[in-house]
Amino acid sequence: MADAARKLEVAETPLYREAPNNIEAEQALLGAILVNNDAFYRVSDFLKPAHFFEPLHRKIFELSGELIRMGKMANPVTMKTFLPADEKVGDMTVAHYLARLAAEAVTVINAADYGRAIYDLATRRALITVGEDMVNIAYDAPVDMSPQEQIEDAERRLFELAETGRYDGGFESFNDAVKTAVDMANAAYMRDGGLSGISTGLREMDRRMGGLQPSDLIVLAGRPGMGKTSLATNIAFNIANAYEPEQQADGSFKAKNGGVVGFFSLEMSSEQLATRIISEQTEIPSSKIRRGEISEYDFEKLVACSQTMQKLPLFIDQTGGISIAQLSARARRLKRQRGLDVIVIDYIQLMTGSSKKGENRVQEITEITTGLKALAKELGAPIIALSQLSRQVENRDDKRPQLSDLRESGSIEQDADVVIFVYREEYYLKNKEPKFGTDEHVKWQTEMDEARGKSEVIIAKQRHGPTGTVPLGFQGEFTRFFDLAEDTHVPERLE
Repeated sequence: MADAARKLEVAETPLYREAPNNIEAEQALLGAILVNNDAFYRVSDFLKPAHFFEPLHRKIFELSGELIRMGKMANPVTMKTFLPADEKVGDMTVAHYLARLAAEAVTVINAADYGRAIYDLATRRALITVGEDMVNIAYDAPVDMSPQEQIEDAERRLFELAETGRYDGGFESFNDAVKTAVDMANAAYMRDGGLSGISTGLREMDRRMGGLQPSDLIVLAGRPGMGKTSLATNIAFNIANAYEPEQQADGSFKAKNGGVVGFFSLEMSSEQLATRIISEQTEIPSSKIRRGEISEYDFEKLVACSQTMQKLPLFIDQTGGISIAQLSARARRLKRQRGLDVIVIDYIQLMTGSSKKGENRVQEITEITTGLKALAKELGAPIIALSQLSRQVENRDDKRPQLSDLRESGSIEQDADVVIFVYREEYYLKNKEPKFGTDEHVKWQTEMDEARGKSEVIIAKQRHGPTGTVPLGFQGEFTRFFDLAEDTHVPERLE
């Protein structure tokens, strides 16, 4: 009998929990706006009507915002005509309630604090909704939604929530912007090589670009066989290899030189990528590594190189066909867990947009490039995104790429801060060998000798520096680019 009574008592215990809210904060903020309309502008860039818990408060905030934006006064007198006169708030009419809000208003100074409190509570309610949906969908297990899809959907919703609610945007004074510019110049002065950005490890490229600038989208494009993946891999390794952490005042670490690299390899597996880097560092051709045609000495070099490389802050994601939303979520996660200074994506055309399938491919590429630029700004890290070029390059006599050759969308050229093309004359000459012994063959041989082991990195667009061509050396068997002057040991000229 006692057990039954206990069970009944448990059953009668209310399980209902009210969603997080603060009606008093909402009333205080609305009162402040009704007394001094300037209070609205202190919260309007991050606070929306939907963030209010009480439906009437949503209506009041929305209406006051409309009036203020039209240049009219929003106060109890001007607003009461737009609200239902017969609606009651407890014992009061709506007009009486507006007057009470204004009478008990806090000072305008506190408006932003109340606004943030309301926003934070709305975020908590949104988190509860996401959590409830996750639980309900997981219990129902719909046939058309696999657990992996549910994880991605929940992750997307959580990051959307994180993105939309930041109230750190808006204008900053020019004075603050100038201080930031001077700090950047100071960092360049103190950093090895005197660069404002992160060094690529290739001296001539750094000289033209000032290194990889924070929040830049750098598009690295070329026809197949030109070596764009090799160049991206070389740069990624050089940055990770030069990484020197420096502890900040808050205990976190920031890169003094080099950086932590996130490499999204949509085309090659992580093993293939690692083989390329090992080949480049040990000077053992990657074809021989794959076939096992190596001596004992070479194998020892491989082992020694792999042990060194294991310590590098280079992280590879080999998911094929990754969407822009997934990539952004994973980049944010890496930044939070390990730090992130540079992102490399190989390559744009293998990515998918977040929109419905079957949509216009040009629109999809536009969504991807816009998303990448936004991600670079958000994380404050340069993104090197590789891109294919259209076949129209092959129809020209001069096969050096141009901006119009970027494939599928003008948005790649438009959104990119820097566009770099990789071009190797040797690749095209090799396929045009005339008959041996002819005059044409002699001429071809001369051109071939001139072009062998050389490449051009063409900076076709740069928002904060000169355009032009950077000559680099290229060793195809090791997939390695290098500074020509450095490797031919040209002595420094003393002036």
